[in-house]
Amino acid sequence: MKPTIYDVARRAGVSIATVSKVINRNGKISERTREKIVHIMAEMDYFPNLVASALSSKKTNMLGLLLPDISNPYFAEMSRHMEDRAFELGYHIVICNTDNRIDKESDYLTFLQQKGVDGILLATGAAHPQSLETLSEKKLPIVLIAREVPQLPVNTVLVDDFRGGYAATEHLLQNGHRDIAIIVESIDLASSRERLQGYRAALAEQRCPYREDRVVVSDFSIRAGMEAAGMLLDGPRQPTAIFACNDLLAIGTVQAARSRGLQVPEQLSVVGFDDTFLATVIDPALTTVGQPIREIARQAVDLLHRQMTGEEQAKQRIVLLPELVVRNSTSPV
Repeated sequence: MKPTIYDVARRAGVSIATVSKVINRNGKISERTREKIVHIMAEMDYFPNLVASALSSKKTNMLGLLLPDISNPYFAEMSRHMEDRAFELGYHIVICNTDNRIDKESDYLTFLQQKGVDGILLATGAAHPQSLETLSEKKLPIVLIAREVPQLPVNTVLVDDFRGGYAATEHLLQNGHRDIAIIVESIDLASSRERLQGYRAALAEQRCPYREDRVVVSDFSIRAGMEAAGMLLDGPRQPTAIFACNDLLAIGTVQAARSRGLQVPEQLSVVGFDDTFLATVIDPALTTVGQPIREIARQAVDLLHRQMTGEEQAKQRIVLLPELVVRNSTSPV
């Protein structure tokens, strides 16, 4: 016969409520008591019935996290930090990859509702305001990461992408570059548009002309970066610098330059965006605009937690600042 919560409480010499607090990771319990109960649960091979617990408490302690692609180091690092913070607060995370496809995002949102998640962290670039509006009407807590839906009152955590795009371009201009190209992800993404606007603003401030033929829209992989950079480097006049709007695109740019016999940074300066671990392992180490990934993750999870517990009523828009990290992939023209 399977052990029950009553058996665990009896053996531990505590109340059922105390065991429940240990299982649900809430309430004030001494570490010694918690460890004793966890040890007894393991000895008795006791696993709480999460379905029954969810029905009685109307909580599953599960969060949904929608990402475009967890193989992208930026989202891999973000999801790790989110998982760490969620675990500290007593939640488990279900990760879903959408590939920035509206149909997959919509299907996953339905799936997560069916699983009874307590809240959703949405870090995809797909735009599906109708699905979000439905979730909002159902009062399901949501936090958007690096995207906005202005027509809906939804909590959002952002990075100042305009400032990041401006800083990257300003750095290249300060190094004497005047022919600066940009490789940007889909213009449908708000972050891409803001980084492009920052690039244009920095050029305008230095009276450098903005040229459409120096803007290439690309997918977000290393291979896509190689192809996009190749279009620029195989043209009649090569740029002296390329600002790639994520680190994967920047690494693809470096590889495209090398395959054409160009030295980075002596013949081509390259700036990325994100400052993932890849920026330090590539040779030369990548100059990039660093996003505070850990802080983004912590702020998003904490904001969702406050919303789920009723501590946060008003919707918030949190904007964090990026920081230019200068390494070895840029130099004076």
